Amino acid sequence: MSTTLYRGGRVYSASDPFATALVVDGDEIAWVGTDAAASVHADGVDDIVDADGAFLAPAFVDAHVHVTSTGLHLSGLDLSAATTLTDALDRIEAHSRSVRGGVVLGHGWDESRWPEGRPPHQTEVDKASYGGVVYLSRVDVHSCIASSALVALAPEVQQAPGFSADGWLSQQAHHIVRRIALDSVTPEQRRTAQEVCLRRAASLGIGTVHELGGPEISSADDFRDLLDTVGPASGLDVVGYWAEGGGPDIAISLGARGAAGDHFVDGAIGSRTAFLREPYEDAPTLGASYTTASDIRDHVVACSAAGVQAGYHVIGDGAMDLVVAGFSEAADVVGEDVVRAAQHRLEHVEMVDADARVVLARLGVLASVQPMFDAWWGGGSGMYAERLGPERAQRLNPFATMQSAGIPLAFGSDAPVTPLAPWSAVRAAVHHHQASERLTARAAFTAHTRGGWRAAGRRGGTLTVGEPAHLTMWHCGDLVVETSDARVAAWSTDPRAAVPGLPSLADGSGDPACLRTVVAGRTVYSADSTHEDRRHNPGRTS
Repeated sequence: MSTTLYRGGRVYSASDPFATALVVDGDEIAWVGTDAAASVHADGVDDIVDADGAFLAPAFVDAHVHVTSTGLHLSGLDLSAATTLTDALDRIEAHSRSVRGGVVLGHGWDESRWPEGRPPHQTEVDKASYGGVVYLSRVDVHSCIASSALVALAPEVQQAPGFSADGWLSQQAHHIVRRIALDSVTPEQRRTAQEVCLRRAASLGIGTVHELGGPEISSADDFRDLLDTVGPASGLDVVGYWAEGGGPDIAISLGARGAAGDHFVDGAIGSRTAFLREPYEDAPTLGASYTTASDIRDHVVACSAAGVQAGYHVIGDGAMDLVVAGFSEAADVVGEDVVRAAQHRLEHVEMVDADARVVLARLGVLASVQPMFDAWWGGGSGMYAERLGPERAQRLNPFATMQSAGIPLAFGSDAPVTPLAPWSAVRAAVHHHQASERLTARAAFTAHTRGGWRAAGRRGGTLTVGEPAHLTMWHCGDLVVETSDARVAAWSTDPRAAVPGLPSLADGSGDPACLRTVVAGRTVYSADSTHEDRRHNPGRTS
């Protein structure tokens, strides 16, 4: 086992807020302190890294990622940058030419951002793709546009819930064509996509990703490849969740941490498939529900009894009612202590009222949330307001309220829904559209580091002695202590409070640049060299 001394930095550590150095011994943090005290360690280490004023912090955890889909998005047809419907069609045509008759997989269109206010029609996609097989997932990945050629490969889709003759498919119709489209990806292409995603994550200071797999999302082979082969080869820490009901057996057989993740109770607000108590403002529908409270109860009972995490994708308030009923009934069966001990989790949790918050807090259920959802679609004129009306929209993503209620938070991107961009997510939580729901920078940063470890039921996420050596080095300006609460601002910025600072998250300030990402003591990304771990003679700096 090798040891590395990092010195000359600014270390984010609650154990020593004024630390400038630390020692990594093997895969753990062995010492944290000042440069002056670090000199006694210099002769006994294998490597010395001169941080040169860099900010050293815990590596980020992205608690909600779809790795293969993200890699395909990063290397394939990206419609997230399309500014108009015409622009999107032009991109589809150009990509169709480049694949020369191959299947077109695209992602990221969002009609709510286009002046036309509508998605492409199937006939337009057919023309742009020269009659090709085309699958274009909406930004939320809960609906798609399918070309005529793709629909022809699965005639049964025309009788499935969510089918529309204009090509905009949701619910079961979407799942059918999605499966056909993804079956066109070869194992080699799939592994390459996974590598692309994990390399991007490492370059952004992400040391751990939670892969949210499941039969409606990815294949079992895709999941196994990531956990057993691609993930370990990348050096990143990949925590897998398999979203299938009926208890934990299948998830355990696949090597998953839990039978949780995107186990769909409902869909998404943008696709109008999130299940609501009251109809959408812009359409006469309540959305869609995909399970029942009794099914949730049975799954949570089985997982709790086995000590395995259960969890669900839940967005609408109607869906949250089903989840609360199911979890409450499960607690009645096996006892609240047994449910709490399993540390269950929910994904998204965008609409959660006071009664639901009480139940979730009492049962120790963690909320895996995505701050960029509010940044992209929140506010008085955003997509949420269009779909739900301003009154309901302003109650979405209540981060501060959930935290105050005792519900632990873990941040993620839901990539490819929003990009891998951890500093942007922290910034979004600090600048929530609803001022009362803003988190302090420290709380937001904790949710994107330690919160992700807690979501997986593991220890880590801090730079303190004995913790796993998952850390990052950042180039940034002055460190500050920012708070959204003026009542504590003066106290927390007083040096006597010993509160460690963070890079500024003020509007207009740029994101820090990642210089190095270290996972379990191994350098998996370095901005100025290879991604492999480098070892030097004692005393030599790198």
